[in-house]
Amino acid sequence: MALLDRPARPAEGPGHMIVCGNDTLAERLAAELASVYSERVTLVVPGEPRASATSSAAAALFARLQAAMRRGGGGEADGPRVLQAPALDESALVEAGVREAAALALVHDDDETNIHAALAARRLNPRLRLVIRLYNRKLGQHLEQVLDQAAALAVPGLDPHALDTSTTVLSDADTAAPALAATAIAGTSKVVQADGLLLRAVERAPAGSDRAEDPGLCTLALLSSTTNDPAGSEGSDASGREGPTLLPDDDAVAAAAGRGTVVLETVTHSAPTSPPRLRMGPVAPLGSLFSRRLRWSVAGLALCVLGLGVATRITTGDHPLHAAYVVLLDLFAINDPAHGESTSRQVLQLLSALAGLLLLPVLFAAALEAFGAFRTAAALRRPPRGLSGHVVLLGLGKIGTRVLARLRELDIPVVCVEEDPEARGIALARRLRIPTVIGDVTQEGVLEAAGVRRAHALLALTSSDTTNLEAALYARSVQPELRVALRLYDDDFAAAVYRTLRAAHPRALTRSRSVSTLAAPAFAGAMMGRQILGAIPVERRVLVFAALEVGGHPQLEGRTVAESFRPGAWRVIALDTADAADRVPDLAATPHPENRHAGLIWDLHPGYVLRGEDRVVLAATRQGLAELLGRRPSRTVTEPRRGGS
Repeated sequence: MALLDRPARPAEGPGHMIVCGNDTLAERLAAELASVYSERVTLVVPGEPRASATSSAAAALFARLQAAMRRGGGGEADGPRVLQAPALDESALVEAGVREAAALALVHDDDETNIHAALAARRLNPRLRLVIRLYNRKLGQHLEQVLDQAAALAVPGLDPHALDTSTTVLSDADTAAPALAATAIAGTSKVVQADGLLLRAVERAPAGSDRAEDPGLCTLALLSSTTNDPAGSEGSDASGREGPTLLPDDDAVAAAAGRGTVVLETVTHSAPTSPPRLRMGPVAPLGSLFSRRLRWSVAGLALCVLGLGVATRITTGDHPLHAAYVVLLDLFAINDPAHGESTSRQVLQLLSALAGLLLLPVLFAAALEAFGAFRTAAALRRPPRGLSGHVVLLGLGKIGTRVLARLRELDIPVVCVEEDPEARGIALARRLRIPTVIGDVTQEGVLEAAGVRRAHALLALTSSDTTNLEAALYARSVQPELRVALRLYDDDFAAAVYRTLRAAHPRALTRSRSVSTLAAPAFAGAMMGRQILGAIPVERRVLVFAALEVGGHPQLEGRTVAESFRPGAWRVIALDTADAADRVPDLAATPHPENRHAGLIWDLHPGYVLRGEDRVVLAATRQGLAELLGRRPSRTVTEPRRGGS
């Protein structure tokens, strides 16, 4: 193990935070904890333990971390301690000080690495608060239960609230997917969904002088004055007082004439959406298996056989069942010839044999059509001709798969484009019967095959900045007013792309989004022991929604809802009316439909006095949440701009 580009110093003391990761999310999270929450942080990065030559990847990560700290207002001396370890094993955790740490975040882009480290960390420190990044949600639920049970057994009498927050499993893909999907939805709405609750924040244009703006439930933010300026930066800090304002009070909203707003318009109790039924299930409808012409042919043959059976019954006087049996024998040419029998019987036998000859090609055609239908169901669906108003989704990796599922739940028509036929999301696209084009988006004709000329929006979510940019530029060249959302990593690159695209196409919506920027606030809040329901991006800033126990917070307890409101910091937006014994332990979890929670009141009276036993849902800035947690606010905190938010 070795400290990277920093003089060696002893391990952090009790209560410090540890972040273990190998990508941008680890960098973002460490900078967030240090600059926003003023925590002492140790960042553990992978690499060979060589003092003379460190890995280039770890050195680059450390350089970006220093830059993020400078943007966040924290000095280099106050920044995280960076520890380089060849493997995230028990010795590396001990070196990082896990026995004395308050919280540990395992955010490697590998589920197995995070699980092994979590099990070792729980043995070393049963009281440690664990935040684990896992893509597999079902496995994450089981892991939470196991690690919580281990903590309860190792520390008898552990505070129930501490146990509730002792292990949190999050997915950066799940955390960022609502905002990414919302970018493609009409109205540019932003949503946070948890525990069957749907919070919908909507951007609204400035109200005209001849109409009053609907206030919704509450105003979450004022958009910057540069929003409609093609040459301006989205939410730029250079906008000064005219920049975006989070959680403004009524006076600020009234004085900000001509500025757009972000309003909490609707809050609904939504049941989880089950996946759409497959068109080709175990019992498929006949219309999916056989063509209309084939079904008419079968119906005609059936009527012919029925007529022959009735004629046989009339001419021979046999029992109806025996007459039907004789007709079937004649139909399949396995009956004896009607020698010496009546002329009518012989004629009926010849007609039955002719019907049998006609039945053979019909049966053969039915078998071919059924086989083709089942084969088509197992293959990727091609985009139908004439499709319009859809979303073109580029990239079916970890992020794209989650966004695809969210768009499908919202019944948004989607066409996917993926270069790798074995990508993670291909199986989901096949199961949901989503039209998919396999090909490189930078190659001519691929976006055309996805119907980009008639699309409503383009979501470029591949892992390559240049690929996303090239696809966006080509799409804009064929449809100048197309709504475009780009997943970009580099700060300066994202800002330059945003300004250029908006200047070139001022009437079209352009957004740049970073998964790490969207996910970092939720991970940081979980490390602080709060239930984070989600985050909503406001231009290049972020609002965090959290569930909070009122008791122990003098800024809330004993105050009315109106008195507890701190403009620019936090605002109580909902109250849990259920008894403490009946409350859902974790609002961030998805409950069973039979046990769905419905005790939240969103239209709170301003004069309601918050009691210590109450639990509330609040919207807060990251600085405001840090202050509520009793942490020293950072000196000057500038919202990060990585790839937009």
